[in-house]
Amino acid sequence: MHTYLVTGANRGIGLELCRQLVERGDEVFAACRATSPELEALDVTVFEGVDVGDDDSMNKFSLEVDGMDMDVIINNAGVLYSDNLDSIDMDQVRSQVEINTMGPLRVATLLRENLDSGGKFVIVSSLMGSMSDNGSGGHYGYRLSKAGANAVGVSLARDLAAKEISVGIFHPGMVATAMTGGRGISVEESVKGLLERIGELNLENSGTFLHQNGESLGW
Repeated sequence: MHTYLVTGANRGIGLELCRQLVERGDEVFAACRATSPELEALDVTVFEGVDVGDDDSMNKFSLEVDGMDMDVIINNAGVLYSDNLDSIDMDQVRSQVEINTMGPLRVATLLRENLDSGGKFVIVSSLMGSMSDNGSGGHYGYRLSKAGANAVGVSLARDLAAKEISVGIFHPGMVATAMTGGRGISVEESVKGLLERIGELNLENSGTFLHQNGESLGW
């Protein structure tokens, strides 16, 4: 049995991560801004009021979990606002950066001592953060926030290597959740792949960008 922290745990990918981890016998700390009946029905420890995009919230949460050992931290919390050159809302851009990019960085700076040697730090990123894959443009805020998350992950892989903590940067696929309007693969399939990638994560492949199906992705 291993101990996992999952952020953004109340719905979508985060909720399914909690469900599959519990089903296989792992201990789960489920962090979210607001809990849900589905999350409360699982055998997890829920930490409500956790906003990875807010310094005060994260400082408070770090005190709540101070001294708690974790084997894997999964940064899943995220937000997406669609935009194009004619519809950019800079407040929405800032919100996406605060949550999608700075969120994992806040978690890392505040909770890295909760991970022992051999631990794993995971960022659920997106192929939309890839420069080489951008053939359609648009989604300025989301793309830059996920590209930033990838940069955070690569730097963390270098900085945490001395403590033998490996860092995974994973694209969950186009997943049929509320965030995507129900388009894509099932959340069950996505999470199954993510957990396989987490299981394979080690110091040798730390800091690489992978699809949940194992495909290597370009920056």
